[in-house]
Amino acid sequence: MSAYWISIYQEITDEAKLQAYAELAGPALEAAGGTFIARGFPEQTYEAGAKTRTVLIEFASVDAARAAHDSPAYADALAALDGGAVRDIRIVPGV
Repeated sequence: MSAYWISIYQEITDEAKLQAYAELAGPALEAAGGTFIARGFPEQTYEAGAKTRTVLIEFASVDAARAAHDSPAYADALAALDGGAVRDIRIVPGV
């Protein structure tokens, strides 16, 4: 069953660090089987209405998404981010 990695950026504190992270994270997550479905700021919001950057990545399974997060390549991306953003990351199984 597929799974979705959802990243919600509550605050971006350093654009340069975020850019360095993105240059490493995208290829690392794609190499681990991830497919980027959506990335950016919302065009429309409802209810709480937070206009936060959101990233949605599809993986073949929850285990594949976990393995991507725990991979050495993604660890390098996290090291580059180094506090450049406050995020909420979730891995949610598909239906």
